[in-house]
Amino acid sequence: MKIHIISIFPESFDSYFSSSIIKRAIEDNFFEAVFYKLNDFSVVPTGRVDDKAYGMHGQVLSPEPLSKAIENIFFRVWKKIKVVYMSPSWDLLTQEKTEYYIENLGEEFIIICGHYEGIDQRIIDIYVDYKVSIWEYILTSWELASMIFIDSLVRQIPGVLWNKQSYLEESFSLKLNRQKEYPVYTKPQEFMWKKVPDILISGNHKEIEKWKQTNLS
Repeated sequence: MKIHIISIFPESFDSYFSSSIIKRAIEDNFFEAVFYKLNDFSVVPTGRVDDKAYGMHGQVLSPEPLSKAIENIFFRVWKKIKVVYMSPSWDLLTQEKTEYYIENLGEEFIIICGHYEGIDQRIIDIYVDYKVSIWEYILTSWELASMIFIDSLVRQIPGVLWNKQSYLEESFSLKLNRQKEYPVYTKPQEFMWKKVPDILISGNHKEIEKWKQTNLS
C-alpha cells in the first residue's frame, strides 16, 4: 500500500510512523507514505495556502495549491488515483467501512489533511472520492485524524500483524458479528483476588468458543 499525503505539517507524522506496527510495516515494505508539503504548491511568493472564507469567519485552504498538489501526484504515478479527504463532517469511520476502504481504495491513493475551516468545496467536487471522519468532533490537527485512518488500514494488510487471528477475531470484526470483543486475560491466573475464568484454562476449545460468544458486548 502506498499513500500520498498532502499536508501543511508533514513533520507531525514523524513520531508515529517511526514506532510500533506502522514502523515495522514500513520497514517490511507493506506500507509506504509519500509526503507533499502543501506550501510547496503555493501560487503566491509567501508560500501561503489559505485565505479568508466567503460569507463566514475563518480561513479555508485555497483550491489552487491543492489542485496543483493533486495533479502533481497524478503526473508522478501516471494515472488518476482515489482521493480521500479527512473531514469532521462526513462519513463516520467504522471497522466495517475500514474493510470497505481496503477493498476499494486500491494499492495507491491520496489523503488530503485539511486545516482551519477546511478546504475549498470545489476541490471536493472535482477530486475527492471519499470523505472520512473519525467521529463527530473537531480536531486542531487533521493530520492526527489521518494517522488514525491509516493505522486502521495498515493493520489489515496481510502479514503486517504476525498472527492473522489478531484482526479476524477482534472488536467489531465480521467474525464477532460487529460486536465488542469478549474480556481477555493473561498470566497470572489470580490477581488481587480475581481469577481467570476456569473455562479459559480448561483446554476445551469448543466450550471456550461458546464462552466467547456469550461474553460479547
